[in-house]
Amino acid sequence: MLCGGQSARMGRPKLSLPFGGETLLGRVVRIVGGVVSPVVVVAAGEQELPALPSGTIVARDEIEAQGPLAGLAAGLSALRDRADVAYVSSCDVPLLEPRFIQAILDALGAHEVAVARDAGRLHPLAAAYRMACEGRVREFLAAGRLGLTQFVSQCDARIVEGTELRAVDPELQSLCNVNTPAEYEAALRAAGFAAA
Repeated sequence: MLCGGQSARMGRPKLSLPFGGETLLGRVVRIVGGVVSPVVVVAAGEQELPALPSGTIVARDEIEAQGPLAGLAAGLSALRDRADVAYVSSCDVPLLEPRFIQAILDALGAHEVAVARDAGRLHPLAAAYRMACEGRVREFLAAGRLGLTQFVSQCDARIVEGTELRAVDPELQSLCNVNTPAEYEAALRAAGFAAA
């Protein structure tokens, strides 16, 4: 789970936002941890993290300001010898459905990556990656190629269309990022909590 972003549009760190008695990050870690184990949180080097569920592994970006592809490299490295596949998520999807995660994992089959796509847009932070991808991720980074979507396009990727995923998440709330105060309040209401 990647959480090293700047939260510029929110105006404060998203990962620590309260969400129904837990933090936004803690909620997403809990949801992901209900489907896969262990859970790795990848943070920026000096980034402060809220309390996390027991057993959560914390990894740090090896190189600052290299974006989500570098976060993917750090996360895959932390999972090396612990898993064959990693479900990769951002930390700002509080309406993530466990069945959505499982559907992505089930779609992987023999592919390197299984990634959600809705309305023509790939969601590389709603995807499953084989651990074997780490070497190619690092090659991309070494070449100065930082685009996660570009990386996925170079992989043997199984595209999981929104039409498939609606069977387990009818509104595709699992793809709803919380980037602004208005989106945060809307997510709280959707989850049944009072707006902050």
